[in-house]
Amino acid sequence: MTFGMEHLADLVARFYWPLVRVAALFSIAPVIGSPMIPVRIRVIAASLVTMAILAFTGDVPNVDPLSLEGVLVTAKELLVGLSMGLLLLFVFGVFTMAGESIAGTMGLSFALMSDPHSGVQVPVLSQFFNVMATLMFLALNGHHALFEMLVRSFEVLPVGAGLGPASYQEIALAGGIIFKGAVMVALPALITMLSLNLVMGVMTRSAPQLNIFSVGFPITMFIGFLVILVTLPGFVSAIENLLEHAFSRMITVFEMAASR
Repeated sequence: MTFGMEHLADLVARFYWPLVRVAALFSIAPVIGSPMIPVRIRVIAASLVTMAILAFTGDVPNVDPLSLEGVLVTAKELLVGLSMGLLLLFVFGVFTMAGESIAGTMGLSFALMSDPHSGVQVPVLSQFFNVMATLMFLALNGHHALFEMLVRSFEVLPVGAGLGPASYQEIALAGGIIFKGAVMVALPALITMLSLNLVMGVMTRSAPQLNIFSVGFPITMFIGFLVILVTLPGFVSAIENLLEHAFSRMITVFEMAASR
């Protein structure tokens, strides 16, 4: 048996391009791609996952990774991985926006803290919803479903295939779930807060001497937390539906790219 440089280059390419897709996914995917996880750990995890799924990645293009065509293949794999992570990131954006909407009506919009994933200031309620979504994602084996979807992406969309214009349009349209999902999650609290504000307005008009700020603010916060507590059991079904929507969108994006 002989082992030359061409065999070594083939082995490197067979590992390198799947690694690009996996590493791109791990760079922005929720939980796995959190900035709180050191980059070294994420690189090691991406390498181990790539080695575990090499049997499912199929054939790779017979192209030098350092050539211009090889750079193009690398860019395609990078975009595929980022697209998968972005579709999943939309789900967690739902709860960030829902928390901001509820916090604004409760008077908690001034209580801000830094979101370690996005690096911006978000209300504490949004951070609470994100923590709950993360725990539900792990409890529902969302990370297992993500790995399964990663393997399926290589089956439907082999290395070097890339995404098409229709796939990018589908990803852009999928971003609308942030607004639609946030309204559905925050709707009970928003309706309750609107009704409470109407009652407070009637009380102010009927009794002008009543200091509405000293009375209404504690009541608004108490009712808001009470509504959140009552609607919290529906959080599981909401995250299940949103994750199912995200994974179905991934399949649609892959199938649209494969049918080009």
